[in-house]
Amino acid sequence: MPFMPLTNRLARPTRALHAGMRRPEMILFLPAITLAAFWFGGERVLVMVALGAPLLFALAGAFQPVDPPQALPDSLGGLGLRAQVVTVLDEILAEGPISGKTTACLVLQFDDMDQILDHHGRTAQTEVLTRSAERICAALRSGDMVARLEGGGFAIALAPVRRLDLESVVQLAARLQAAINVPISLNAQRLYVSASVGFCLGQRAPEPRGKALLDAAQIAADEAARHGPGAIRAYAPDMARHRADREALREELEAALDEGHIRAHFQPQISTDTGAITGLEALARWYHPERGLIPPGEFLPMIEDAGLCERLGEVMLFNALTALSRWDKAGLGVPMVAVNFSAAELRNPKLAEKLKWELDRFGLAPARLCVEILEHVVADADNDVIVSNIAALSRLGCGIDLDDFGTGHASITSIRRFAVRRIKIDRSFVTKVDEDREQQQMVAAILSMAERLGLASLAEGVETPGEHAMLSQLGCGDVQGFGIARPMPVDETMDWIERHRARPSAAPRIGHRAR
Repeated sequence: MPFMPLTNRLARPTRALHAGMRRPEMILFLPAITLAAFWFGGERVLVMVALGAPLLFALAGAFQPVDPPQALPDSLGGLGLRAQVVTVLDEILAEGPISGKTTACLVLQFDDMDQILDHHGRTAQTEVLTRSAERICAALRSGDMVARLEGGGFAIALAPVRRLDLESVVQLAARLQAAINVPISLNAQRLYVSASVGFCLGQRAPEPRGKALLDAAQIAADEAARHGPGAIRAYAPDMARHRADREALREELEAALDEGHIRAHFQPQISTDTGAITGLEALARWYHPERGLIPPGEFLPMIEDAGLCERLGEVMLFNALTALSRWDKAGLGVPMVAVNFSAAELRNPKLAEKLKWELDRFGLAPARLCVEILEHVVADADNDVIVSNIAALSRLGCGIDLDDFGTGHASITSIRRFAVRRIKIDRSFVTKVDEDREQQQMVAAILSMAERLGLASLAEGVETPGEHAMLSQLGCGDVQGFGIARPMPVDETMDWIERHRARPSAAPRIGHRAR
């Protein structure tokens, strides 16, 4: 047994004696104690014990009401805070070598609390947190401690037990999730809430300290949230390294956005009837100081994981409006510029106001900006803020393009609901459309629907003259792709636009007939 200072060795018996004297049933032994005092010490000792023992019991708190089991909080103010849960964990871990007992820490994070805030406001969010706290407390033992964390989640320190394994904590985490998943009735509505849980066993903490254990559980909870909703993750040592890598990457991405290393390239869109430029789409490119040009398929998922979609959107919008102003000053007559908007940007309640301010700052009409929205965002848009924002952008006068059409599940009702101006046919339908009969039938059906609904059409991913020609024959309004031009920096667009305008607009011919 490892050596411990004398004060530590005396601390545990002293705490045990104090806890024992606080128990009310110990008072029942007072007559036996006084009798024993008389037997061994006579009347003088009897008097001393009879007068002193009740005083000792009173000082120990035996006459105070016993603490009830953990009460259900009627507000979030009834819960502990981060510092308190760290203190509790510190005490349990310090006594572990003596008591032979261990603990675990769980961190619970809500998957959709931002949506509740967007839909129902701050009051409803607080009510959901309060109800959830009550359910968590009801699912735990009286000795377990619940604390609220700064971001709206909860930390749980389990009371010390002799044995605690991975399976039992996973079952507890699932029980907590099940308690939270029960719908909450609020203002005649039923709100459905889910949570991701991360945990760390006491014996697997990076250090035998409360803060280290809580931090490990937080790291596991962050990992669970990344794989959520409703995920459960146990802490593993490599999680901390991965988290550090992600934080370093986030810092690198933020620096790239701030310093202009991530900027817009522009790809032209042209009419199949006249060959005239109908617009240019802004596409993000990363000029890394050491690695050179990084393809968007590699860094855009990193942007999303790092939570920097809105920051990227701000950069792309500024680049696009700046380019549009430059084209106007050069007299190039570019009708509009298209910018992609992510779901994260569309959840900003101030989006329409921000866009109007930016357009006014550049002196541009809203019709000069085309807002491109992925089809799956429209199909899954049950968020009132997203719906309101798209409607507000349409009322402002911006064009709404439905991107990657055919790959999601947007219904005709959704198309009409969001005042879509144009559909962009995904490249998967465009590839070899001049050779594949089934591709032609699919594209023809999409174009027929668009015509009946009064929608314009654009095919993206056009790479050959044959595809260009077939799309023109099928009635597609505009085309875009490597067969027209690759995305290019704004400086290169000037020369390309001049050359294109000077080129005769002969329609391309189909190279191969579909069988």
